[in-house]
Amino acid sequence: MTAPRSALLVMDFQHEIVANHDATMAITNTRRVLDAARQAGIPVAYVVVGFRPGYPEVSANNKSFSAIRSTGRLVNPSVIDELAPIEGEPVIIKHRVGALYGTDLPVVLSAFDANHLVLTGISTSGVILSTTRMAADMDFAVTILADCVGDSDPTVHDFLLTKILPRQAEISDSDSFIGALA
Repeated sequence: MTAPRSALLVMDFQHEIVANHDATMAITNTRRVLDAARQAGIPVAYVVVGFRPGYPEVSANNKSFSAIRSTGRLVNPSVIDELAPIEGEPVIIKHRVGALYGTDLPVVLSAFDANHLVLTGISTSGVILSTTRMAADMDFAVTILADCVGDSDPTVHDFLLTKILPRQAEISDSDSFIGALA
């Protein structure tokens, strides 16, 4: 087995998404993980969902996103201040739920020489689930930091972390991640 070369993904911690979730714990723990990863030299990439004005990326067939076409939401997305990227950390704009579909994130991860993804983000039933499934299909090892993710539905969040996601990812937490770096 190849030694893990990790990359930390900080996903959908953006103003318009965090506003619809109780994300305080996930933000606080992700901040700690982010600081530890940077100190350990682990590369960090950010992912946000966003669209161009007029939403040319959104098909009327896309149930998740077609409803926002008339709202003006998710245009020019930015990461919340508490977790803002520093110079050199890429911010990937995605147009779908998962971070790997149709983005340049795979190229960035290749440049990082990463074969192991550490996932943080909002929401468990959205970006975490979709990214985990595709990352596993792409042969990445995946670790989800359970206290660095959140969902608007606690029952769905718990079900995914205990029943579905362990099939394709290691479920851990911020203290274990930080402790392993020491």
